[in-house]
Amino acid sequence: MVWLAGILWNVALAFAILAGAVWLSAWVKNRVVAFSRSYDEIDGTLFSFAGSVVRYTIIALAVIFVLARFGIQTTSLIALIGAAGLAIGLALQGTLSNIAAGVMLIIFRPFKVGDFVEVSGGTGTVKEITLLTTGLATADNLKVIIPNRDVFGSAIINYSHYDQRRVDLVFRVGYGADLKAAEAAILQVIKGDDRILDNPQAVVKVSNLGDSSVDFSVRVWVNRPDYFAVKCDLQRTVKEAFDAGGIDIPFPTRTIVNR
Repeated sequence: MVWLAGILWNVALAFAILAGAVWLSAWVKNRVVAFSRSYDEIDGTLFSFAGSVVRYTIIALAVIFVLARFGIQTTSLIALIGAAGLAIGLALQGTLSNIAAGVMLIIFRPFKVGDFVEVSGGTGTVKEITLLTTGLATADNLKVIIPNRDVFGSAIINYSHYDQRRVDLVFRVGYGADLKAAEAAILQVIKGDDRILDNPQAVVKVSNLGDSSVDFSVRVWVNRPDYFAVKCDLQRTVKEAFDAGGIDIPFPTRTIVNR
């Protein structure tokens, strides 16, 4: 009866250890996830993944301890698990590389949900960042899913990162036009638009003598949300100002000489 009591004691202890491991693993995971929720600047995806890893690690250690308690040799079991893990890792190289890239994206945060980006041939607003993929919504509201390894392995252009952006435009006038009048007309349009920032200061310079035109390069700074509207409006209002001032905007011409 002594051996039976010993077995029952080991079984009860094993259940207690496993139950305690399950409770502890769940508690640790919840603590890890709760920590990320305490700070808005921390992305919760990585901490949710880390919490799951910690949870299953605790449970696996408890199972190994219980098996050792019953006298089962765990050395070979650990080696078997390691070999199986290696085989699974080789079979899931693509998936694991996506997970690694997703972790790097979450840690270094080259962009966040809501940013407008250009990455790996896709351009749009970031809708989600998971451990495997990054989801974009294009300007015409199409959903684009890009594997994280392609995102992290390519150049990333984040149009939403800075609060201010520069609008670059070129206006062409004829060689017979009054350059001072043309420059004054452009500057007058710029000063009349409240969306254009005073600092950094606007730049209006003759930048090129083309085949049939004198080119003015115009550079103005605006707040990011105003970029597209200012770029479109500035071209229209400068054209209207040139028309009102009699400033010629030339068409490309070609002279053919018959010999």
